[in-house]
Amino acid sequence: MQKKVTATYILKSLRKDLKNEKGKICFSLAGLNIIIKNTDTIGITLQSWLKEYFNKKNYFYMQPSNTQQFPDFFLDDDKPEEHMLEIKSFNYNRYPAFDIANFDSYCNELKQKPYCLYADYLIFGYTMNDGLISIQKIWLKKIWEITGTSKKYPLKLQVKQNKIYNIRPNSNFKYDKECVFKNETDFLKALLKTIKLEKGEKVAQKWKEEFYNNYEKYYHKNIIF
Repeated sequence: MQKKVTATYILKSLRKDLKNEKGKICFSLAGLNIIIKNTDTIGITLQSWLKEYFNKKNYFYMQPSNTQQFPDFFLDDDKPEEHMLEIKSFNYNRYPAFDIANFDSYCNELKQKPYCLYADYLIFGYTMNDGLISIQKIWLKKIWEITGTSKKYPLKLQVKQNKIYNIRPNSNFKYDKECVFKNETDFLKALLKTIKLEKGEKVAQKWKEEFYNNYEKYYHKNIIF
């Protein structure tokens, strides 16, 4: 029988098992075997490796039927929405620059499923040296602990030709500095202000009302921001 564990338990397990370990990504085709020496595929490879790690440890997990859906893993089948785990990674020698989520997709998901706000983010900081990969540090964070602001927007974002694409991380968590947003309501305020700037007051207020209603239905209490 598979063992149900929390995200915090997984974090501790990984920190213990990956200490001083090195890995590599290999590719074999037509009798040629190579070691991948660029970092482009490390993120997706780590996610695939983590699935096998769960299997080896006999940890319970489920995945969405569509792998593009949020989150990457559910750690419980009784209340899966309360045990959501998303996997992220970045080159530890640089600032974190991974996509936390597509902005529009996240806003749409959150207003309908407010419990997504409390998903856990398991973040790997890796280095690669001549094809050898080392995990330098692992974090477990909530979304308001890894996001921040930018000069133009209340959230840090990936923006192309004045169009918002993705929510991007702040670097404070990497350096153990104080979070830009102290809690989920600070994050929600910034998210709402960003929706207002991008889509206008009417759309922002409609989003807020729908989020309020669904939050109250699920948690049987209000959240004010």
